[in-house]
Amino acid sequence: METLKEQMNVQLELVNDGFVRYLHDKIDWQAQLIAILGARGVGKTTMLLQHIKRYNTLKDTLFVYADNIYFSKHTLFGLALDFYKNGGRHLYIDEIHKYRNWSQEIKNIYDSIPQLQVIYTGSSILDLEQGGADLSRRKLQYYMYGLSFREYLQLRYQVQAPIHSLNDLVEGQITFPHSDLQPLPAWKDYVQTGYYPFFLKGNYLQLLNGVILQTVENDIPMFAGLSMGVARKLKTLLYIIAQSVPFKPNMSAIAADLGVSRNDVGDLLFYLEKAGLINQLRSDITGIRLLGKVDKVYLNNTNLMYAIAGSNTDIGNERETAFYTLARVTEPVTTSSVSDFQIGDYTFEVGGKKKGRKQIEEVKNGIVVKDGIEYGSKGVVPLWAFGLMY
Repeated sequence: METLKEQMNVQLELVNDGFVRYLHDKIDWQAQLIAILGARGVGKTTMLLQHIKRYNTLKDTLFVYADNIYFSKHTLFGLALDFYKNGGRHLYIDEIHKYRNWSQEIKNIYDSIPQLQVIYTGSSILDLEQGGADLSRRKLQYYMYGLSFREYLQLRYQVQAPIHSLNDLVEGQITFPHSDLQPLPAWKDYVQTGYYPFFLKGNYLQLLNGVILQTVENDIPMFAGLSMGVARKLKTLLYIIAQSVPFKPNMSAIAADLGVSRNDVGDLLFYLEKAGLINQLRSDITGIRLLGKVDKVYLNNTNLMYAIAGSNTDIGNERETAFYTLARVTEPVTTSSVSDFQIGDYTFEVGGKKKGRKQIEEVKNGIVVKDGIEYGSKGVVPLWAFGLMY
């Protein structure tokens, strides 16, 4: 255990706690069992280390990686019990999906050592594994998304912009520190290479392609019990979505392209969605027959579009992807029967700076979202402003 403590101390020395992700202050850090899920690369590990560095006493705290070689001869439950007997009170476990039978042991720790707080991170696809449901009544679960435009500005330029509500945006009450930075050049960079915090490391698109490959070749097959042959089909499906005009799934056509049955296509899309690689936009029609019907499919964020399709990225798809990626974090977004998106009573039409109101001129609370403009006006909101919502 002393070796694990030493490893934790090294990690704490390396972590920079100057910038902390939006999710940190939304977590009830006093709960007995906390799960923080999210796609690869969004910053879960860093946030745990930052919290330990800021708020925990090191003598009763332990941070471990679930794939540490220590666990080749020891169990997670055994570590927790030994740690608690020696005064431990806060156990942090990173990437718990890499530990076999993790859910059963976490359940045993929760039930047998109630004085020990356990906080773990895991892949966004984690709950596909059987056993995760056993913890649903015991844990507080949070989901971490990638960087918002607001967070990107802070991390990249040290520029502070306030969080805005949807109502702020549609009412034109948008505050941006123009004296420090103009939004459009920064937005262009963010759309291409700013969604994941590791953009600071350089070789961004190469690193992002590595994340994609790890997800489709390792994470999804492991949790969904799929073969490597299916992993290749997942990559093909991602490329189809990336280079498409806003993608309306034709299950039969996709099945023919991939060489799978029509019924399998829905499963593949579901796995990609759970892994944080795509978003499925569902219909606003609430009838039982159409409940949950997928109307469009987008990549999870615009950076994935550039990593997968490069210069073949469709600009219309990019704009809609950016809107949906950012708005869905705080708002229930559905497709609209008359336009692109619906959020509550508002209907949104997304386009370039010359986009007009023709399509929504008869719609109550119709809003045009324009890319390429710095300021909005009545009924018009700049696309970049939706990056200030978290």
